[in-house]
Amino acid sequence: MPNSSPVKSSTLSVEHWIALLSLAGIGAYLPLRYGLAIGSQTYRLSLSAAFGPDAAPLFEQSFAFTFALAQLPLLAVLVLGGLPLLSRLLVKLLHGDLGADLLAGISIVTAVWLDEWLAGSLVVLMLSGGAVLETYALRKASSVLEALAKRMPSIAHKKTGDTLTDIAADKIRIGDTLLILPHEICPVDGTVLEGASTMDESYLTGEPYLMSKTAGSQVLSGAINGNAALTIHADKVAADSRYAKIMEVMRSSERYRPKIRRLGDQLGALYAPLALAIATVAWYGSGDVVRFLAVLVIATPCPLLIGIPVTIISSISLAAQREIIIKNPAILETLGLCRTAIFDKTGTLTYGRPSLIAIKTAVELDEAKILTLIASLERYSKHPLSGAILKAAEKAALPLLPVAEIAELPGQGISGLIAGKKIAITSRHAVSEQLPEVLARLPEVGGGLECIALIDGQYAATLQFRDEVRADSSSFINHLQPSHLFDRVMLVSGDRESEVRYLAEQVGIEQVHFSQSPEQKLALVRAETRKAKTVFLGDGINDAPALTAATIGIAFGQNSDITGEAADAVIMDSSLQKVDELFHIGERMRKIALQSAIGGMALSVVGMGAAGMGYLTPVAGALAQELIDVLAILNALRAALPPKTLSDF
Repeated sequence: MPNSSPVKSSTLSVEHWIALLSLAGIGAYLPLRYGLAIGSQTYRLSLSAAFGPDAAPLFEQSFAFTFALAQLPLLAVLVLGGLPLLSRLLVKLLHGDLGADLLAGISIVTAVWLDEWLAGSLVVLMLSGGAVLETYALRKASSVLEALAKRMPSIAHKKTGDTLTDIAADKIRIGDTLLILPHEICPVDGTVLEGASTMDESYLTGEPYLMSKTAGSQVLSGAINGNAALTIHADKVAADSRYAKIMEVMRSSERYRPKIRRLGDQLGALYAPLALAIATVAWYGSGDVVRFLAVLVIATPCPLLIGIPVTIISSISLAAQREIIIKNPAILETLGLCRTAIFDKTGTLTYGRPSLIAIKTAVELDEAKILTLIASLERYSKHPLSGAILKAAEKAALPLLPVAEIAELPGQGISGLIAGKKIAITSRHAVSEQLPEVLARLPEVGGGLECIALIDGQYAATLQFRDEVRADSSSFINHLQPSHLFDRVMLVSGDRESEVRYLAEQVGIEQVHFSQSPEQKLALVRAETRKAKTVFLGDGINDAPALTAATIGIAFGQNSDITGEAADAVIMDSSLQKVDELFHIGERMRKIALQSAIGGMALSVVGMGAAGMGYLTPVAGALAQELIDVLAILNALRAALPPKTLSDF
């Protein structure tokens, strides 16, 4: 059966074609046999060979093959579909794999031996169709890399004097001058020469803010430019830039993606030898080969081949109703077995947006008055932090004052006149260059971002910002161990230490890793996955390798198609409650699948016992197996019905 490793398109294509052939063959047989009633006319194919008089006693043989015209579609299914499947199962047998699908292969041979061609064709359909059902939502390993490659621009705008020329991105050389137009993606790492804008680097760095860019600022490949054009100096070629390095790490993580052993394989490894043992004992004890065949007919593992996939698809349907996209169905079987949870910070346990957390004013100034002046000025700014300042003023119900002579220069901040006073909002770096005497009055650099407020050229306040912690982060983290049996919970982020430790204290995580590059995240997740099954939750391109390396990768929100491609599941509305619902859907799916599979196998074992003792013929055994299948599938369909609650925190 398929696992979570990348699946070759050719393999999937063969299974799809066999499933379609089986449906067509069975669909053609039924009207020919029962609608047109032409099944009674039979044909006989004979082959004979004769040798010389000396060899004749040893080699003279004849072979006769009798079939009805209506059975020709079934013959096509068994030859064109059954033989390829049997050849693969033979390879698995040579490797010591006694899974449920191997038992299905034996059932195909048995059905042909009994002239039960319809039963054999149904098993071919179940074997190929089960594989299709289990793998239809699995993405191929290359899809992530293709999405990464498509996201990067293939063309760059090179400036030579007053001339602008489009060149291939892989032709960029160190020292080239490039123009990045508004809303374009930066093709290489570089330094801004001209212009002022903001860039969204959150996918690459994990930092949740739009970063201001002006002359002298560093830019990263893969970052999205804002509303203004930037002229940059290429510091690296495309192959050596940050985005390309993430692609390299992604390729590495795909090659070593952990494999999930499927539930059907685990149960089949026990069930197949048991069924063969019962059939052999029945044959040996009675001397009747028909009992061997009867046992194998009722032993066809439909609860595994169909019951489990139906449970999975029902659970996928339920998850979709809850705005959870399951990209790798195999994770539903494994979610309840994961014991280590690893979280990125930005956009997962936080909202990915800055909030004003402190205003450190000069001794003689009032905090509310300072915030009123700053908010009055910031409402005219497009700086990423202005929204947080205005939100804080609104929360405090502060009135906004009229502003005159507004000026906002690149790299210098914003300034204006309010009630006859010149108010300026700028950075620590700008203060150090223009008013070095003010530096001694500034507080020490803290975590997160900051801006400095000046009144008439004198220090007034320092505003400090942090990424806002989700309201339910703490309760979610603290319920993971008692409710879902996680032994370890870790916070891994590319942010600075103060930011990460602050969040860890807020939500109750003790194991913290900060300033982590995508390469370091990947190494850490691999190491943890070797110790126990892991769940990794992230939302940025820099998380894609770690999402792939974890046993189960969960992408949070719709911010990045790259992250969604790398993940096994995508939480569409950025809610930790939805993550908890996914855990419960997975645990519930496994319970219902086990009920269907083990319950079906238990009934099959009872039937095998009856067949082994001669109470069930092969035909009666096939009918009994069909009844067992119906019961297993009806139970499996329960997984699509939403329970009263899917969250417990």
